[in-house]
Amino acid sequence: MPVIISGAKLRNFPIIYLFISEKCSFIIFFCYLCSVFKNIIIKKDMKAFVFPGQGAQFVGMGKDLYDNNEKAKELFEKANEILGYRITDIMFEGTDDDLKQTKVTQPAVFLHSVISAICLGDAFDPKMTAGHSLGEFSALTAAGALSFEDGLKLVYARAMAMQKACEAQPSTMAAIIGLPDEKVEEICAAINREGNVCVCANYNNPGQLVISGDIDAINEACEQLKAAGAKRALPLKVGGAFHSPLMQPAKDELQAAIEKTEIKAPKCPVYQNVDGKPHTDPAEIKQNLIAQLTSSVRWTQCVQNMIQDGADDFTECGPGKALRGMISKINKEVSAHGIEEE
Repeated sequence: MPVIISGAKLRNFPIIYLFISEKCSFIIFFCYLCSVFKNIIIKKDMKAFVFPGQGAQFVGMGKDLYDNNEKAKELFEKANEILGYRITDIMFEGTDDDLKQTKVTQPAVFLHSVISAICLGDAFDPKMTAGHSLGEFSALTAAGALSFEDGLKLVYARAMAMQKACEAQPSTMAAIIGLPDEKVEEICAAINREGNVCVCANYNNPGQLVISGDIDAINEACEQLKAAGAKRALPLKVGGAFHSPLMQPAKDELQAAIEKTEIKAPKCPVYQNVDGKPHTDPAEIKQNLIAQLTSSVRWTQCVQNMIQDGADDFTECGPGKALRGMISKINKEVSAHGIEEE
């Protein structure tokens, strides 16, 4: 007659039931942890590096690197040659208005972010990485999917294409705080159906979205969202409706440049904005980059998926502190800090 032995329950491991003969010794077998119980494994020390987007810039950014690190100085000067003008002069000593121009801001933030990562040397050893909007190009370059030269050229092409799209079609964006994502989506969809463009552009963290579209549509959405209970609904001082269908001309122009650029497999997964998922396949990365300009930045989903996949330490690599603030609001249990705290 067989008997049933109930195995001891160890932490989260399931109870193992063994049918054995009366004459056999009582033995408890453990399951193969990695293959069978992947979701139970506690992952530790998974470092992620994240890269900011437009809006993180400030006058003087990168000057310490330039003055105190020969490698950084070499790369900044190389960037000046590639761009055909001394962007370092604007970054280090320009005015806020000079730096706020999309065609300047994007390559400036890219340079500060990527050069900061390169100058970390062996300390830059991410298990995964991601970037917010423009920052995705920085993440891909730092992870080796794009060369420094190609990354900078694409970012500059992106900036110029977006600048043209903004000038051709007056449009704007607004920050919405204090409403569930679903409610913001519902109101935007209703306005969008009326022949206007009004979409959710950036999912920054729960309760904080940025919407994008026609000026009148965004103003109307702000009024309706405040009436629905939003704590704040503020139009942003930006030149256009980024990450909306109004960026289609910029997308078409950038697509040609991306398709001509070699993209390699990165040294770690890059969580991309369009779906919040990890990617290492160059063809997938290329298609997601092309889609990015007219798609939502799913930053909340990126961070949530990175944490689910084991990230517990996030380093923001680049100017500002915006991303670490967003990450802390997405999950208070993980560490989020800047390079200076490495």
